[in-house]
Amino acid sequence: MAALGWLTSRRRSATALSVLAGEASAEAARKAELGQVLEAEAAAAALVPDTAAGARTAVAEAEAEGAGEPAEPVFPVVGDERAAAFFDLDNTVMQGAAIFHMGRGLYKRKFFQTRDLTRFAWQQAWFRLAGIEDASHMEDARESALSIVKGHRVAELMAIGEEIYDEYMADRIWPGTRALAQAHLDAGQRVWLVTAAPVETATIIARRLGLTGALGTVAESVDGIYTGKLVGEPLHGPAKAEAVRALALAQDLDLSRCAAYSDSHNDIPMLSLVGHPYAINPDAKLRKHARARDWRLRDYRTGRKAAKVGIPAAAGVGAVAGGTAAAIALHRRRFTR
Repeated sequence: MAALGWLTSRRRSATALSVLAGEASAEAARKAELGQVLEAEAAAAALVPDTAAGARTAVAEAEAEGAGEPAEPVFPVVGDERAAAFFDLDNTVMQGAAIFHMGRGLYKRKFFQTRDLTRFAWQQAWFRLAGIEDASHMEDARESALSIVKGHRVAELMAIGEEIYDEYMADRIWPGTRALAQAHLDAGQRVWLVTAAPVETATIIARRLGLTGALGTVAESVDGIYTGKLVGEPLHGPAKAEAVRALALAQDLDLSRCAAYSDSHNDIPMLSLVGHPYAINPDAKLRKHARARDWRLRDYRTGRKAAKVGIPAAAGVGAVAGGTAAAIALHRRRFTR
């Protein structure tokens, strides 16, 4: 892991691990952007309608779903190079949790051994039934998930991730949120995913959507091989805010002119950093918080589906392991029937 000398040190309320996770994610995102600009532009041109008129029409259609809300000033501001947009991934950009779908794909490819099933299923069942974040279970879940990729090459997981995106994720993108992201791109702004999913998975999704890049959980690797350790902790809650803060510092962004979008109250620290926070498909706590502070709300779900759609964003099982454990538990239930 390269030294993060380009960041200024400062004391914050976040834990040291949150700060480390955020700064590591920002460093990884910065390097990925520098090394993949041409590839990202080619992907955007090939996969995303690139006319401003078309994107703005899509935004208008998406906003019609929230008809009855007061008119807003024109946003994003065209040509504001110190503004950017930060989008949570799970249940904000995509229905369900990316790591859940990644887990399905890895299970299908025999990455899990039979002896792992019972432990993963028990950890996931405890979280869902008890409804609390048990520290020992969270740590064990993270270590179990990391052990799955330990010894594998980063390039191998990236190649598999491309396949899994096509198999399970491509059809789960919310059109409304995608249109909002495109509006920022058309305004000349950078657009980043910010997620607890592995940074490699997040980078694949960002590239496929024609976005600038992604901030995600960083797993340590040496010479291109995973060591089975994290850099810091999962990019969750306060760590997301630290990642956004670090990237803004590196790219000379004015956070008061930036926007952030999320469905979860766990992302309130990130949403509170920017001048334009949006609650997208919000959970009950975020909806209440957003209304109290007059934040903008968008809900692209309808009726009863709004309460049921998607998988919780692994908020408490450590993100790296949470969705994977859910996938294994699902397969275990099917296997034992």
